[in-house]
Amino acid sequence: MCPYKKQCTDCKSARAQINQFKLIEMHKHQFAFAFLAIAVFMQAGEGSIVSPDSIKTTFEYDIECYSDKISTPASTFIIPAVCISYGVLTRVSKPLQQFDRHIETEVRRHFTKRSHFDDFLQYAPVSAVYGLDFVGIKAKHNFRDRTFVVITSYLIMGGTVQTIKNATGIERPDGSNRLSFPSGHTATAFTGAHILFKEYRDASPWIGVAGYAAATTVGAMRILNQKHWFSDVVTGAGIGILSVEIGYMLLPVFRQIIGVEQNQSTLAIAPMIGNNQYGLGMVWVF
Repeated sequence: MCPYKKQCTDCKSARAQINQFKLIEMHKHQFAFAFLAIAVFMQAGEGSIVSPDSIKTTFEYDIECYSDKISTPASTFIIPAVCISYGVLTRVSKPLQQFDRHIETEVRRHFTKRSHFDDFLQYAPVSAVYGLDFVGIKAKHNFRDRTFVVITSYLIMGGTVQTIKNATGIERPDGSNRLSFPSGHTATAFTGAHILFKEYRDASPWIGVAGYAAATTVGAMRILNQKHWFSDVVTGAGIGILSVEIGYMLLPVFRQIIGVEQNQSTLAIAPMIGNNQYGLGMVWVF
């Protein structure tokens, strides 16, 4: 440190050189949510400067690396695209809006009782995703991968549904509030049903059929309970299915981030012996 109140020229020059050649080391893990977020890993050696060209090259390399891992047939998006498009068109199409009102009129005329069974049935498909594997019916992916897909899919679905609800402000058929479009119950049910289908279709296609039947029942009950218009339910189903497809698209990226293979798991059991204490220690990496 310079002993004088005002720094001398040599001290200022030395400080400038230190600041110029100060090293920065960054380590960023990369994680994907919503659709895809890519973090760039850069490390500058001692006395080196990270140029914009090198950053650009690294960033482009990471994009190419992930684009090889994220792939899915375009046909998987047809059904959710049609469902979501129907709901969007209903917002601007008078004939489709009249069709919604016609269904609501018939429901009021023939169905007067209300049921809360749909509040519970919406979670049946996702419960079966874990329950069937527990009773011995093998799922396509292990517990870790399934959990990632479930969490990712429901986060995407929930965020999308709530954003659209608040942005559109469509009044419910019963007039209770203006959060009708799209149906969150239906989206929740179809998210679980589509995961159930993709995990157990090799074991039995009827498992998926049962899941879709439960989800369709939820959608129908939302209409019969006068909580949603027909277009709300159709759009919710599309959002649920689309969210699951995105979740499975991001699964290979998740595996690379945590550095595991598809079905890699390790179980270690070791005895624990201490002063008058005995036991077993277990570590399970899944």
